[in-house]
Amino acid sequence: MSKRQFNFCAGPAALPTAVLERAQAELLDWQGRGVSVMEMSHRHPAYMAMVADAETKLRQLMGIPENYKVLFLQGGATAQFALLPLNLLGQKTSADYIDTGIWSTKAIDAMAPYAKAKVVASSQSNNHLQVPTQAQLELNADAAFVHYCPNETIGGLAFDYVPSTGNVPLVADMSSTILSEPIDVSQFGVIYAGAQKNIGPAGLTLVIVREDLLGQARDDTPRPFNYALQAANDSMLNTPPTYSWYLAGLVFDWLLERGGVSAMAQLNQTKAQTLYQAIDSSRLYSNNIAVANRSKMNVTFSLADAALNAQFLSESEAGGLLNLK
Repeated sequence: MSKRQFNFCAGPAALPTAVLERAQAELLDWQGRGVSVMEMSHRHPAYMAMVADAETKLRQLMGIPENYKVLFLQGGATAQFALLPLNLLGQKTSADYIDTGIWSTKAIDAMAPYAKAKVVASSQSNNHLQVPTQAQLELNADAAFVHYCPNETIGGLAFDYVPSTGNVPLVADMSSTILSEPIDVSQFGVIYAGAQKNIGPAGLTLVIVREDLLGQARDDTPRPFNYALQAANDSMLNTPPTYSWYLAGLVFDWLLERGGVSAMAQLNQTKAQTLYQAIDSSRLYSNNIAVANRSKMNVTFSLADAALNAQFLSESEAGGLLNLK
């Protein structure tokens, strides 16, 4: 086998080698059953026990309160951009959005067919180099929810605080930050994340939703996209992405074995700080994002001389550093 490379792809992202090796060992014969987990019925008692255990471990890792449902769905975060208004608008006619970059904008655009997306603050004026402060958020008390992206993967811009939204539910796209540090789940109405950045392979989408927000989906919401129906059916209203769910469970095991999200937060802080120190002390690289809003998950940088970009990427790949762009 070729030597494993350093893969910096944002998503699908690198998986722990130990997880891949365990999946490899179990690929043809899961639990001594003579079949792959990919070939198991999602309603087989053994598979259902496995995914129930995965949810228990996720709840342990994140400290998810009992009054929250955990949904293991499909479609990625992009699908959730549209499913949020379908499930959360109720009788409301608008929702508030904080714009801090590409993924925030995509969520705002997806709202258009359903209701008004009110942009209550934006970092466009500073070229997405600093997030809006709490005082700059022009929130509306009648909004169905407030949406934001704590970490903009492409731009490398991250919030250094959790927005306070009063009685309006806060919704967060945590695709690139989930499980990277401890959070207080009770501060949020909905947390969602495509699995391919921090949880496992592509195909699985995680939605954590407070129970009181269920049951207000629009009548024209397709049944597989109705949060309440999926919650009532343990995320198995339709056939789930069984192998991706299984692999996510292996990642949860791996995280717990290594000290959970607190240990990951310390590791991420150390790695990010080391990189930023190297960037800031170099005349070759630069990062112009406000220090308080620099991402710990995706450290972005540019070369002072753009003419060197192609050479830099080529030599990086030759050295085993893949997908830096």
